[in-house]
Parts: sequence; structure tokens; C-alpha cells
Amino acid sequence: MRPPEPPIALTPLVACDPSTDTQVLWHIAREAPELRRWLVANPRADAELLEFVSQQGGPGVRRALEVLLRSLEDG
Repeated sequence: MRPPEPPIALTPLVACDPSTDTQVLWHIAREAPELRRWLVANPRADAELLEFVSQQGGPGVRRALEVLLRSLEDG
């Protein structure tokens, strides 16, 4: 028998890592406003998550979304 895994430390790397579980991304979106801007850089963040982050805001979120939208336009 092994002890349980320790809780995940929420960091910018976890927020933008495409291997991070979707439930963790949503937890970050709801509970860690200082990390929301990093979710925008995560290729796994779907439209629903990005909309939530956009509506909730947080430090750097607006700028991160502007960069994402500009990169999509430049294609």
C-alpha cells in the first residue's frame, strides 16, 4: 500500500501544461485568479473555459486573450 499523492501545487507551469487534467484547469479558473492568464496559453483550454476566464478576469487575463486572438488572426 502506498500513501496518496500530495496535492498538486498550482503554478503557471501547471496552468499552461497541456497534460494537466481538465478538472484541474477548471479549479485554477475558479480558485486561482492570479493563474488565469496562464490558462489562456494552454492548448487544452476549450472555448467554454476561455469564456469563463474572460468573464472572471484577473491579473493579465485581458492581455493574454489579446495575444491569443491576435495569433489566431495572423494564423
